[in-house]
Amino acid sequence: MRALVLREHGDNDKLQFVPDYPTPKAAEGDVVVRVKASSINYHDVFTRRGMPGIKVPLPVIIGLDVVGEIAEIGAGVTGWKVGDRVLIDPVNRVEGGLMGETQDGGLAEYCRAKAHQLVRIPDNVGFEQAAALPVAYGTAIRMMNTIGKIKPGEKVLILGASGGVGVCCVQLAKLAGAYVIACAGSEEKGRRLKELGADEIILYTQTDFMKAVFERHGKPHRRRFVEGGGVDVVVNFTGGDTWVKSLRCLKLGGRLLTCGATAGFSPTEDLRFIWTFELQVLGSNGWEREDIEKLFDLVQAGKLQVLIDKSYPLEQAKEAVRVIEDRAVFGKVVVTP
Repeated sequence: MRALVLREHGDNDKLQFVPDYPTPKAAEGDVVVRVKASSINYHDVFTRRGMPGIKVPLPVIIGLDVVGEIAEIGAGVTGWKVGDRVLIDPVNRVEGGLMGETQDGGLAEYCRAKAHQLVRIPDNVGFEQAAALPVAYGTAIRMMNTIGKIKPGEKVLILGASGGVGVCCVQLAKLAGAYVIACAGSEEKGRRLKELGADEIILYTQTDFMKAVFERHGKPHRRRFVEGGGVDVVVNFTGGDTWVKSLRCLKLGGRLLTCGATAGFSPTEDLRFIWTFELQVLGSNGWEREDIEKLFDLVQAGKLQVLIDKSYPLEQAKEAVRVIEDRAVFGKVVVTP
């Protein structure tokens, strides 16, 4: 089969398109899926580079998000048949492991997974739409709804708003009735975020987002029971030099939500703002199976748009990884074999 294979960690040139990689076979409890679409996440970039403390068995086919049709069913598998349209939950919640990291993922013509990882794709949801959901949208819905508990009328500042997680966060915050302030790197991305529902745009390439919050919404102060400046919630999954500025944007009792650190996991910290303003720093890790099912419901109801910016054939999958690494996208990037 055709596949994009990682044999050693490093830059994007370490990814190799292989036209004759071994096709997986279904063992007991397995299914083999004929891949129809796989979306790229920043986690795939981290896997390619190599992550401290995480041992990735090489060679490996990257790609966490995988959807397609069942092509083969192993012994002991019930409830499924060849041809069923399925999404593979990237997390193996029984034996452990992650698609595209500890086992071969979706950037190939075929992909093997455990039957218990399968989620049925509704008939009116397309393969590319479904492929965009698990990691990015699943992470967003858990962070915003389950962990963050966004409320009507709250001011929510979203950093990285134009990426896969970000565009979902913008929509979920609006669905919750919040006032959404989205950070974007260009006027074009800002325009598209406004179309998606953002109430306000901060172009971080032109102005410091913290100063923009202070100017537009006031600087937070410590007086209780007095209306103060700042925002109720900051969504920050970039880390790096945005971390302390995010804390400083929060009003008394504000919440900082995080699910990653694409710009650096060891930022400068300033604990004074956390205790002085009684802030809550809330981490959110991944998604649950029911989150994927909730996303399908929202997509079917027309309440949630799946934003797909670019689609690449498998032969150009390495380019798909590059544009994610360079943040040259709005929403999701999908690869179709």
